[in-house]
Amino acid sequence: MGRAGGLRWLTRAAVLLALAIAFQSLRLGQAVTGPAVNAILLTAGVVIGPWGGAAIGLLTPVTAFFLGVLKPVLAPAIPFIMLGNAVLVLIFAYGRRMNVYLAIIAAAAAKYLLLSAAVVYIISLPGPVSVALRLPQLFTALGGGLVALVILEALAAGGVVSRADWPGLGLGARRKEAGER
Repeated sequence: MGRAGGLRWLTRAAVLLALAIAFQSLRLGQAVTGPAVNAILLTAGVVIGPWGGAAIGLLTPVTAFFLGVLKPVLAPAIPFIMLGNAVLVLIFAYGRRMNVYLAIIAAAAAKYLLLSAAVVYIISLPGPVSVALRLPQLFTALGGGLVALVILEALAAGGVVSRADWPGLGLGARRKEAGER
C-alpha cells in the first residue's frame, strides 16, 4: 500500500470509527444504536478490510464506556463485547465472498452465541443488563447486516468501494441468468 493508499485507509478508518462513536453518543437506545453500530462495523470490514473493521469493533465498546454511553455495570462485559464485535466483522468480511446472506446470519449468530455464553457462564450481571446482551444482540446484528448491505451497495454504486471488494448482492447476475433462459 502506497502513501496515498495508506492515507485513504486511515481516513476511511477514522471516519467509520467517528460515525460509530457518534451513533453511540446519540443515546438512541439499543434498538437503534445496535443496528447502526453493527452496520458500521460490517461496512468497515469491506471498506478498510477485515482486520481494520475488527479493530474498530474492539474500540467501540471502550469508547462507549469512557463516554458514559456504556453503563458502569457493563464494565465486566466489555472484553466480550469487543470480542463479539471482532468476530462479527471477521466472519462477515471473510464469508461474504461465498454467500453474503449466510455470512450475515453466521456473523450475527456467532456474536449472539459468544455474548450469551459469556453472560450465562462467565460474568455475572443484573437481570435486565444480562437480557440486553443476549437475544437482542442477534436481532441488532441481523438488522445491522441488512443496513450494511444497503450502505455497501450505495458505496459501490458511487465508486467509493470497488466492485472487486464488493461485487454486490448477486441480484444482477440472477437477473441476467433468468433473461438468458
